[in-house]
Amino acid sequence: ILLDKDGKRKHTRPTFSGQQIFALEKTFEQTKYLAGPERARLAYSLGMTESQVKVWFQNRRTKWRKKHAAEMATAKKKQDSETERLKGASENEDEDDDYNKPLDPNS
Repeated sequence: ILLDKDGKRKHTRPTFSGQQIFALEKTFEQTKYLAGPERARLAYSLGMTESQVKVWFQNRRTKWRKKHAAEMATAKKKQDSETERLKGASENEDEDDDYNKPLDPNS
């Protein structure tokens, strides 16, 4: 037990084994939210408390949302630049059409 400078119990961060993290990640791939009985079953099978599993899933969802939002932003930027590129290409095609017209002998 760790104590802080005032002699009170210090909160320590739990460390999970590779096997626990693997099982948590595998479950997270299948479902992003666990109901009470599922959480209790998973916690028991991994030797964790229900609150540890609950918090792990909360943190993992936050990480997943941030990654998903970043991927969406990257895809939007890529789409916008592609749209601009195509828009510029079509403007250049109009200029090419003018360039390739036969010369008017009267001008």
